[in-house]
Amino acid sequence: MKRFFLILLPMLALVSCGQPRSWGDAEPPVAEKIEQRMVMHGDTRIDFYYWMNDRTNPAVIDYLQAENAFLETNMAFTADLQETLFGEMRGRIKEDDQSAPYFSNGYHYYTRFETGSEYPIYCRREGNMEAEEEIMLNVNELAEGYSYFNATGLDVSLDNRFLVFAIDTVGRRQYTILFKNLETGEIIRSGIANTSSNQVWAADNATIFFTSVDPQTLRYDRVLRYNFLEGGEPVEVYYEADDTFYSMGVFRSKDDRFLQIIIGSTLSNETRLLPADQPTAPFTVFQPRQRDLLYDVYPYGDKFYVLTNLHAQNFRLMETPVQTTGLASWKEVIPHRSDVLLEGIEVFNDYLVLQERSMALQQIRIIQQETGQEHYLPFEEEAYTAGIGMNAEMNTEVLRYNYTSLTTPNSQYDYNMATGVLTMVKQQEVLGGFDPANYETRRMFVTARDGVEVPVTILYGKGMEKNGSNPLLLYGYGSYGASMSPRFSSNVISLVDRGFVYAIAHIRGGQEMGRQWYEDGKLLKKKNTFYDFIDIADYLVAEGYTRPEKLFASGGSAGGLLMGAVINMRPELFKGVIAAVPFVDVVTTMLDETIPLTTAEYDEWGNPNIKEYYDYMLSYSPYDNVAEQAYPNLLVTSGLHDSQVQYWEPTKWVAKLRQYNTGDNLILLYTNMEAGHGGASGRFRRLRETAREYAFLIELAKD
Repeated sequence: MKRFFLILLPMLALVSCGQPRSWGDAEPPVAEKIEQRMVMHGDTRIDFYYWMNDRTNPAVIDYLQAENAFLETNMAFTADLQETLFGEMRGRIKEDDQSAPYFSNGYHYYTRFETGSEYPIYCRREGNMEAEEEIMLNVNELAEGYSYFNATGLDVSLDNRFLVFAIDTVGRRQYTILFKNLETGEIIRSGIANTSSNQVWAADNATIFFTSVDPQTLRYDRVLRYNFLEGGEPVEVYYEADDTFYSMGVFRSKDDRFLQIIIGSTLSNETRLLPADQPTAPFTVFQPRQRDLLYDVYPYGDKFYVLTNLHAQNFRLMETPVQTTGLASWKEVIPHRSDVLLEGIEVFNDYLVLQERSMALQQIRIIQQETGQEHYLPFEEEAYTAGIGMNAEMNTEVLRYNYTSLTTPNSQYDYNMATGVLTMVKQQEVLGGFDPANYETRRMFVTARDGVEVPVTILYGKGMEKNGSNPLLLYGYGSYGASMSPRFSSNVISLVDRGFVYAIAHIRGGQEMGRQWYEDGKLLKKKNTFYDFIDIADYLVAEGYTRPEKLFASGGSAGGLLMGAVINMRPELFKGVIAAVPFVDVVTTMLDETIPLTTAEYDEWGNPNIKEYYDYMLSYSPYDNVAEQAYPNLLVTSGLHDSQVQYWEPTKWVAKLRQYNTGDNLILLYTNMEAGHGGASGRFRRLRETAREYAFLIELAKD
């Protein structure tokens, strides 16, 4: 419904106070109005567009196609600009590129692309990178004939002979499992469908475990076992009856000793363990679930490390013996700190690596297991993102980590934790004349209306003057504790080179400032998310970075909810907004338990069956608060097969906005009829969608 994890660096949003004459003058589609009365807690809501909730209704498909045609008519004059933008963005991509290889179980694994190809080729080399290349999976060949294709969840058996993976040809994140014999090259279709993209091998090299999906709610509800060599029917090994536990997966530990089923809700989770060499044995509970208890486990010798929020809002690290894993045996290793969020750990034979976050910036802390000596990696930029990378081996002194910023392309480093030697393994090659010296990035703190200091990161071209003349795109998300860290995007350069300032609002609802930052932006404090975004926008105007006639905003999924809320509250503040797959019909969706993810998200948004939460949701729900006022220019995107935000939410919202809008700004809707929440598949097809949005933004900025 709303979980982005599009953590899409800018899908743009635009709004304007005056429609340029070059836009088309076609009349927009007029949606039929059929009254649907909904009564809850004595309150009656009338939804005239509820009928759109039926993708099998030909009238719905006709309406979506009419909206797409209306968009194409209005944006026809931008065709050349879109082509230019597409060419620029594609021209920055090294098409015959290859990822940094990583070592695992005797092989170096990497992914590469060929010139002109949409999809990756997954490869490996035995022993060293000079060995002969073995192509494990060429996704381009599998994708032939499909308008949408995704191959993911690759896992190689421990004897290195077989590959298991999953494919989705619709975009609804309901996968089918396939196998490949890596010795013969034969692809074997298992017939196992309606799964998640998560599957792993047991140590017998014959058994896989995978997660299935409820076909109605799309909740991950079962873990099954399947013997690939024997065939037959999969065997259910676990069923999760509690529908508030929406997240479930099965994983093999880094040391390959254990299989783990991890079942999660917003506020609590549970891990079940099985020795990887005993695939037919039952899983055992590591620590029974408790309300408000989150924990992750990492085997290390005769103990487990436990990363947990037990009496530790920002998490702490504990350990427990392998034989007694319950709460009573947990002993503290790294204490809780009120000013530092412990985001994750990586375990090596001789070293323990912590990923921390403080004041909206990440740090990497390295501890020698035996001596306890520790140090931090130094990072010099004012704003950046640094995180633990792919580290598949336990017995190594080398840490792989990732680094990027708004001006530094994505980079992978190997750091020798014993010698301190740092080696850049790969940095994203950006073509087209990109020079980071031409740009500047800054991190600032803006005082929100309640006195809280909210971080914002901005990017602009060198020499930018703060005189209010710059178009500015402000991006935000602010939900699920997802931190919007500043990462490099070669696409954004097409905006900045045209004079745009690009800004990321690190608003409450994420975890940029620790776990409390998340708590203060959800449930009955959700409006802080919207207020923070508006206050940052006002600050950027007041400081001369832009003015309302040049200010644009963008957000996707739960960030689309943000967009809907702020344009209801302050429509005059923005010239244009892009709302990508926006979660805007909050109350209706959260009252419908048949919609994917609804019950699982009561701890994020609240349960509207309880009047207090119903009233609060109703006070900000974008769809329910559309009013007679002049809205900014708006481009809304959607996917017919979206499993997170159902297509009818943005569709209804656009119809209602047009009904109530008192201004003459454009309100456009684009529905990808062949994709879901993430939009088009393929690395170049996605650029077409981005080019459309950038063109919309650039043309509006000319007024």
